[in-house]
Amino acid sequence: MSKLSSTYFRSLRPCLPSRSIQCQRQYICMRHNKATAPGRRCFTSGAQDRAVVGVFTPKAAALFVATGVGLFYYFRHEKQKLLEQRQKELESRSVGRAHVGGPFTLTTHEDKPFSDKDLLGKWNFVYFGFTNCPDICPAELDKIGSVLTPLEKDYGTIFQPVFISVDPARDSVPQMKTYLADFHPRIIGLTGDYATVKTTCKAYRVYFSTPPNADPKGDYLVDHSIYVYLMDPNGQFVEAFGQSSTPDEVVERVKKEISEFEKETGRKV
Repeated sequence: MSKLSSTYFRSLRPCLPSRSIQCQRQYICMRHNKATAPGRRCFTSGAQDRAVVGVFTPKAAALFVATGVGLFYYFRHEKQKLLEQRQKELESRSVGRAHVGGPFTLTTHEDKPFSDKDLLGKWNFVYFGFTNCPDICPAELDKIGSVLTPLEKDYGTIFQPVFISVDPARDSVPQMKTYLADFHPRIIGLTGDYATVKTTCKAYRVYFSTPPNADPKGDYLVDHSIYVYLMDPNGQFVEAFGQSSTPDEVVERVKKEISEFEKETGRKV
């Protein structure tokens, strides 16, 4: 029997049910080869096979499941990393925060006592200066007013601007009241005796050059640190804004700090 004949008859052997379609194709193919081109092999295309058995094979299903499981663990791992990073940020914010501020008791421009306890419950802008300052102090107090206007529009009156004199010899209560009339109406002016002012400045790390025996009627300037301190509702130091900080920059930073505070404490002021 020729090679072609034996191949032909082998193609006629019974086929299993699961392979019936394949056997039928093989039989038709061999018949076609015998009649047209003996010795020529016939193949079915991969597209035809996939059309018969479908594209979602057990192997594909296993790959799909494995990929899904892998993605699940990957995202869970990434979420855990973000949580750990967030915790480290919170710890660094509290541990690495500069120690600025401390106990004090001074007198307001309305001749009322005011202490560090009165800073609690509000976001405070604390600035140290003096009423005879020719340009820097007025500019910084104007900046505070420019910052308060948009912030209070968004958050309400949760802010407290405070102006502490570093020139107690000349900055009496009446002088502070007259001076602050030209600035934002909610700025609270604070003054006191030299020793109390010096202690307060030391707590806030503020430098000032006023001598203890300064003449109340003297014509002198006072050299001092130029920063607006942002203190949170817990009385903790947050940031110090220098002269180069624009009102817009301060507003954006304060908004960020309020958001962080609310996330950390779970409460609003």
